[in-house]
Amino acid sequence: MTSLRIGFLGAGNMAGALIRGMVLSGRVDPKNIVASDLREERLDALRSTHGITTTRDNLELASSVDLLVLATKPQAIDKVLTHIAPSVRAETLTISVAAGVPIAAIEARLRPGARVIRSMPNTPALALAGATAIAAGTHANSDDMGRARALFEAVGQVVTLDESLLDAVTGLSGSGPAYVMLIIEALADGGVKVGLHRDTALLLAAQTVFGSAKLLLETGEHPGRLKDMVTSPGGTAIAGLHTLEAGGLRTTLINAVETATNRASELGRDMAARMAK
Repeated sequence: MTSLRIGFLGAGNMAGALIRGMVLSGRVDPKNIVASDLREERLDALRSTHGITTTRDNLELASSVDLLVLATKPQAIDKVLTHIAPSVRAETLTISVAAGVPIAAIEARLRPGARVIRSMPNTPALALAGATAIAAGTHANSDDMGRARALFEAVGQVVTLDESLLDAVTGLSGSGPAYVMLIIEALADGGVKVGLHRDTALLLAAQTVFGSAKLLLETGEHPGRLKDMVTSPGGTAIAGLHTLEAGGLRTTLINAVETATNRASELGRDMAARMAK
């Protein structure tokens, strides 16, 4: 990765997170990173913070990089791809972070044999704690997947899946931060109800969620076992768990993931239909 020239077509939050992660990890020299965006103030911020190169010329960017990251909004991807396709070199690896845009639609816009990888990252990448799934296109090889993995490992954990499972990833980890934020907010509200100051309750709730997730990842224990470590007979935790189960928390979260997955599939089909025209 250190010698590759990497271009970000679009410089929003996810592109900024990836750039920050690569620079902080030392995986890529900032001089080898270039980003384009319509917003000059956004480019100024990235250039001054990370020392990267910026441009307003998408064609120049597309023609000069070894790895092209499509980080534009999904609704703009068709127009952007149509514009830059003639400038993308045959040897360039293209990685998409545009949610819901199928690999086949991207490949159809680029030259025959284009190497494409689709990804589904999530917003905790902004804190270098993201969860990303990557899927290989028709012509992407193992080296390409290795480069994609290295890119996203700079901002968190990475799994490799078939593209058919990316909607499920969207329903779980892509949308999951919203579910967790709601849980944190509700826990903090509970703390306020029983007498804690709002700021104290929010800090304790957020740190508890963070620490619990860290404990699970570092120990590799089943979450049920870690739950049982907290629940002593006749104690406070089992009383609280009884209330959660009576309220259907487990079923509600399962249903939320399923509903979000189905919606992601619908949006993907709509996007594919629009790009097929």
